[in-house]
Amino acid sequence: MKNETRQTNGTDAILSTANTLRWEIGDNIHDTLVESIYTDAQRIAARTVTVPESRPAFSFDRQLDRLITSRWFGFPLMFLMLAVVFWLTVEGANVPSAMIASLLVDTVHPWLRGAFSVLGSPWWFTGLMVDGVWLAMAWVISVMLPPMAIFFPLFTLLEDFGYLPRVAFNMDSLFRRAGAHGKQSLSMTMGFGCNAAGVVATRIIDSPRERLIAIITNNFSLCNGRWPTQILIASIFFGALVPAHLAGLATAGAVVAVAMLGIFFTLAVSWGLSNTVLKGEASAFSLELPPYRPPQLWQTLYTSLIDRTAIVLWRAIVFAAPAGAVIWLVSNIHIGELSLAEHFINNADPFGILLGLNGVILLAYIIAIPANEIVIPTVLMLTVLSAKLTGVGDGAGVMFELDDASGVADVLRAGGWTMLTGLNLMLFSLLHNPCSTTIYTIYKETKSVKWTAVATVLPVLMGLVVCFLVAQVYRLLA
Repeated sequence: MKNETRQTNGTDAILSTANTLRWEIGDNIHDTLVESIYTDAQRIAARTVTVPESRPAFSFDRQLDRLITSRWFGFPLMFLMLAVVFWLTVEGANVPSAMIASLLVDTVHPWLRGAFSVLGSPWWFTGLMVDGVWLAMAWVISVMLPPMAIFFPLFTLLEDFGYLPRVAFNMDSLFRRAGAHGKQSLSMTMGFGCNAAGVVATRIIDSPRERLIAIITNNFSLCNGRWPTQILIASIFFGALVPAHLAGLATAGAVVAVAMLGIFFTLAVSWGLSNTVLKGEASAFSLELPPYRPPQLWQTLYTSLIDRTAIVLWRAIVFAAPAGAVIWLVSNIHIGELSLAEHFINNADPFGILLGLNGVILLAYIIAIPANEIVIPTVLMLTVLSAKLTGVGDGAGVMFELDDASGVADVLRAGGWTMLTGLNLMLFSLLHNPCSTTIYTIYKETKSVKWTAVATVLPVLMGLVVCFLVAQVYRLLA
């Protein structure tokens, strides 16, 4: 009994000692943890909290964010940055586009015709393959490649630098009010380079509903294939309204106005979809603004030129080739004394004129669905064909462009174009179906024929309605 008592007392002593050690160690760990938390809190507060009686340490990221995300300067800086990117793209692409067109159209095209002739090719086969297929591919490459090779690297540089997340931050409130996602601003901006690339960029949106809204509305961003049409028509019809020294400013203002109208339609249609067929609440998302960092040049070039430019260009070429064949065929297959193209233009003219357009424009946008880049060459060829102009172009089905805007203006006015025609062409260039490359990309991303059809037909219907309303107002005021 005494031994048991001693054993019990000994055990109690050991347990008491262990408990004392445990609490002492626990207190030390607790004190260390609390001290660590306070130290971290003090460090974070020193960087982010401004104390009136002390001057905070300078932070480059914080000072730049105050400017870029400012309520007053955020949007003007954003539009200025995009304007600089577009200006560099358009101006920088002029020379290489002209050089590529000179090589593929002025040099290789005649050589191919000669080669086919030497090989004894029938005239129709030469016309189909050289004047149709080859010229369509040549125009797409010369018009599409240089702008994409400039725009996508610039866009990727802004992305790597950390500016694009700030754009999403600035635009988030607008898109949330439209029932869409703030990140849609990034895919919309990418669409200004290429709508197919903009559709792919919607992958950054997690919500299926909001991603679908972004896909359907991306076509309202003017892609680089539509910029040449906008600039040329604006210079002919709007630049001519002001003195010569102000023509460039008037042209730029008209094009920017159409681009801003595209952003308005993006928000308006997003709101309409989110309150009808794609009804739902805009999802909240936590946007962590990354630190600013110098872009990685070689990675930027690879991402923009290989992953974006090359893939999109290849798809466009694949779709442009059959379009060139169709253009040549409808211009050279005759029923009676008129070609298929002339029959369509004559029958479509009354409807086109009602919309402030004409049959040439309607046919051009039907057979140029594969690529917006061939719209102007197709319009010029069809105008010469239907108006029976001589001394211009190289024949039926042979697309061409002229070196100066004044020559284009003479051809268009000879075809009956007016100020209303030019204005509504710019609007219809904004509001019409996506190109074949974008339609294919939409189907690949949505795996849905229904939503691909909606994304294709909705802009066309809007374009017809808007052009009709503008035509009625214009004629009422004229």
